[in-house]
Amino acid sequence: MLHLNKIHKVFNEGTPDEKIALDQLNLTLDKGDFVTIIGSNGAGKSTLMNMISGVLLPDIGTVTIEDKNVTLMTEYKRSKMIGRVFQDPMAGTAPSMTIEENLAMAYSRNKSRTFKRGVTKKRKEYFKEVLSTLHLGLEDRLNAKVGLLSGGERQALSLLMATFTEPSILLLDEHTAALDPSRAELITKLTKEIVNEYGLTTLMVTHNMQQAIDLGNRLIMMDKGQIILEVDEEKKKDLTVKQLLVEFQQIRGKQMTSDRALLS
Repeated sequence: MLHLNKIHKVFNEGTPDEKIALDQLNLTLDKGDFVTIIGSNGAGKSTLMNMISGVLLPDIGTVTIEDKNVTLMTEYKRSKMIGRVFQDPMAGTAPSMTIEENLAMAYSRNKSRTFKRGVTKKRKEYFKEVLSTLHLGLEDRLNAKVGLLSGGERQALSLLMATFTEPSILLLDEHTAALDPSRAELITKLTKEIVNEYGLTTLMVTHNMQQAIDLGNRLIMMDKGQIILEVDEEKKKDLTVKQLLVEFQQIRGKQMTSDRALLS
């Protein structure tokens, strides 16, 4: 489904600020895999997500989605295959547009563009149906401006918009980090339900190590642009945050540099 082969990315090459963001990184996700990613700040997690989505292009290496080489494909063209939810609830939606207009844009992401009206009666009924699965009452607020929604409501809408066309790859980029605990718990629950319902192939970056353990069937740890630890589904069942920290210290001989990584 997703294959990254020897991905290498350097920022500010040849200057005093040179930084190797991804270092000959290899990663494969089979269809239906739900992989969580943890690592210190600067480990390369966001660069990895941007490489998959097409925001960045690798200096060396290839990106393959569904057996198609997309290494040089633009972000816009890849968006037909990829759904992404960002950390900032303000990202991923158009705040000046209504809920139904935002959903119409997302619905058309992987379809041919036409001059037909974006929000038809049939689509409106469908939008109400899928919004009702969030249990937030948004199905009764189709004409409300998205900018007036709370952070949790916007993030729930972003998650729905990223997934209801069943993309080949779902990227979750610390999508609960900016929310208060109760809303973060809600979005985590919705994430698990939606991914399981559609069998989405998912890659999720998180600083919450307990969340990384609880969600998905695989876990990887990154440091200095490399994957330094992989945990499969069987080992993940009995994994603890303490064990993860010990593994990191044994591999790199140091402690996690981000306090946020210690949250559980």
